[in-house]
Amino acid sequence: MRSYAIGDIHGHLEQVRAAHALIAADRATCGDTDAPIVHLGDLVDRGPESKGVIQFLMDGQARGENWVVLRGNHDRMFLGFLNDPAAQDPILSSHVTYLNPRVGGEATLQSYGIPDAFSRPLSEIVPLLGAVPQSHRDWLAAQPAYFLRDAALFVHAGIRPGVDLHDQVEDDLLWIREPFLSDPRDHGVLVVHGHTNIQAATHYGNRLNLDSGAGYGHPISTAVIEGRDAWLLTPEGRVPLTPHRGSK
Repeated sequence: MRSYAIGDIHGHLEQVRAAHALIAADRATCGDTDAPIVHLGDLVDRGPESKGVIQFLMDGQARGENWVVLRGNHDRMFLGFLNDPAAQDPILSSHVTYLNPRVGGEATLQSYGIPDAFSRPLSEIVPLLGAVPQSHRDWLAAQPAYFLRDAALFVHAGIRPGVDLHDQVEDDLLWIREPFLSDPRDHGVLVVHGHTNIQAATHYGNRLNLDSGAGYGHPISTAVIEGRDAWLLTPEGRVPLTPHRGSK
């Protein structure tokens, strides 16, 4: 059973358009027009066009495209900030707010026409948050935390090893690194995830990491998954992602 997956986007609209073009080319080659395209979350922050990314994905789903969009930790932070600008994600250190430069929320607000958010008092920012349409807020709030299909589980960050899928908590699905990254056991499915930035998409046998660092100026990774086998999609066609053992 074939599925496509796109790694962390982080506000890069042209890159996600290019990822969809690679998928369209692969569809033409294999003749599969029905396989879902799963976006692994972190749609926003750091890159310049978070608003455009959200609208692009909303428009695709609205016209009936078989697109799944998962919630990432950055998407949750953005929505949490909109709901309560004084609130803080419980996973973050107490000094790291959504407008901290490490998070990249300033770029997201800039895409909605709210400039210089990091350098301005919060009291000046709050009245401007109406620039984020309610439709974008509602859509972000409705996105699932995982998608299970055949032999693959698609999720933003990973899973808590040894815990049944139905008992997993969102904090782990959106934020986990260890002990997931270094756990060699078979999870019963291939876990396809992002969240942890690596140099290139890598298949570890029990999981596939597609976060190749778009949030830091590197390309988005796009893959096709068939059972537990995976290929990176490139302008030249498929490149096998050969499983190997390791961490990160």
